[in-house]
Amino acid sequence: MAKRVSVDGWLFTVTLLLVFVGLVMVFSASAVMAKERFGSASTFLFRQLAWAVAGLLTMLALMRVDYRHYKHPALVFSTIGTTTLLLIAVFFLDRSHNTHRWIRFGSFSLQPSELAKPALILFLAFFLENRFKSISSNSGLNSMDDIRNTLLPAAVPVAVFLALIVLQPDLGTAIACAGIAASIFYIAGLRLRYFGYSLLAASLPLYYLLFHVSWRRERMLAFMNPFADPQGRGFHMIQSLIAVSTGGLTGVGLMEGKQKLFYLPEPHTDFIFAVISEELGLIGAVFVVTLFAIFLVRGVRTALKIEDPFGRLLATGITCMVCLQAFINVSVVLGLLPTKGIPLPFVSYGGSSIFVMLLCVGVLLNISKQIE
Repeated sequence: MAKRVSVDGWLFTVTLLLVFVGLVMVFSASAVMAKERFGSASTFLFRQLAWAVAGLLTMLALMRVDYRHYKHPALVFSTIGTTTLLLIAVFFLDRSHNTHRWIRFGSFSLQPSELAKPALILFLAFFLENRFKSISSNSGLNSMDDIRNTLLPAAVPVAVFLALIVLQPDLGTAIACAGIAASIFYIAGLRLRYFGYSLLAASLPLYYLLFHVSWRRERMLAFMNPFADPQGRGFHMIQSLIAVSTGGLTGVGLMEGKQKLFYLPEPHTDFIFAVISEELGLIGAVFVVTLFAIFLVRGVRTALKIEDPFGRLLATGITCMVCLQAFINVSVVLGLLPTKGIPLPFVSYGGSSIFVMLLCVGVLLNISKQIE
């Protein structure tokens, strides 16, 4: 079969639709808040639009760059090194919302943990493909069984990134990074027992982080029974559920939602799906979820059809990054998971997030061009 000469139209179209929905809903969710804080209802919209345009232009450019150029060791290790330095640098800067997550230059801000996701994807794809090549002559050997030369060198950068992100603190993003790494390891052939060992090793630190850190313990208690303290720890989740249930089938109408009016926390970021559900109803919510489902199907298709191991691992990591974050965000809004600070990809307000996502989609679209 001849090589494709164009990118995956489904992936491209779904991404554009999600960005468009995001811009519309960011304005709807933030207009009143922006007017109150900055005197202009369009402040958050224009900021998001600037990042979206920059991201889309970058995506269009990367669509035309052969993904195999990213195999260069200098690029891979400089990316890992720079991201590590940025993750460390945030601890020497002023706190924002009691966390060390952002590097700010005037009105510009950068969240290094967003860069950690593509950096890990690139490193793992590069390193594991090299390990595949190094043992190609030993057809009976699984490189992922080589703990000393494969598993540990691949796992150490992941562990370092996770530790730095947890210390910010940002447990939600750390869990997302762990899930992305796990998907790549699985596709690379890691045996299931190693995932069991990893979960066992992580269980005690995770238990401590969830139940012995006061504000996370409050979130866990709110998740288990938000109505036990409706004006306190359960307030956020209850307001989210009210927004979702109020929408009904067709919603109350765009810009007509009430929960975003200083009831729903972070309506334009972490809880923007609740605003979508309230204003566009079940139909709007299902439409957004369907777009992510299509993205998942087409991303998995690309990963399965590409013959190059490097491309397969890159496609796997990028697809997991987008869809895992979408799953976590929607689950939090619906009360299926404890509250986490995970944005809805392409939709939630956040410059670093939308730019990095679109950058990665550009790479994924180029991979889709190489399918035979």
